[in-house]
Amino acid sequence: MIRPIIHRQLTRGDLALLVDEIARMDVAEGREAEQALQAGAVDTVLDSPAALEAVLGRGGAPAPLPLTLLWYIPIRAQLRARGVTDIALADYAATLPVVFATSHSQSAIAQGENGVTEWWRFVAALPSGTVAQAEAAADAAALALWWAGCFPEWVERGGSGRGMVRAYVTFAGRMLALAADLLEARAPEEAALCARAAEARAALHAALAEARGDYIGEDPHSTENRLERFLRRLN
Repeated sequence: MIRPIIHRQLTRGDLALLVDEIARMDVAEGREAEQALQAGAVDTVLDSPAALEAVLGRGGAPAPLPLTLLWYIPIRAQLRARGVTDIALADYAATLPVVFATSHSQSAIAQGENGVTEWWRFVAALPSGTVAQAEAAADAAALALWWAGCFPEWVERGGSGRGMVRAYVTFAGRMLALAADLLEARAPEEAALCARAAEARAALHAALAEARGDYIGEDPHSTENRLERFLRRLN
């Protein structure tokens, strides 16, 4: 079962690198970020506009930072813009591209297979009402959100265009709700996270889809695409 891992895996060294990047963009902002870290206000730094600007750069390539920060900070910002301030949900969404970066399911979807059908078949084959089925449902939801958010072109290629992307997000919500129901008595903390993620599925998908533009897609580091992202940020 995919669980949020980003926040607890951040090290002092990771945060120091982030502060260095902030200072490279703006010395005064870097000084403020360092003071905030010294005071233990890690979330204040992660949520700051200066951190987002440092991670994404001013129309250039992403900053030389750990993959965890490159996904986590933009996704936190995208979710806040959509009224979702739940840090655990931001952590969960950012965990997906990090965990699935080496997924072997990529080739199957690329060949046009409908992942939803395969994942549901696997979940339904497990003993009903068990923890194993709950964890499989949660993992299926995570895969669906990841594909719909980070590789919508491939999802569309395997189905009926934008309708298939919406189907993946809907499937993710249903699988998360199933996991929440099955885990409620056995693992209430995980169940609560699944329930919140199910409710916020559209926002999680939108945050992934927006954040992925800087790293994934058709020639994301071309001069034209960098300029387009830079101008979009100015707006």
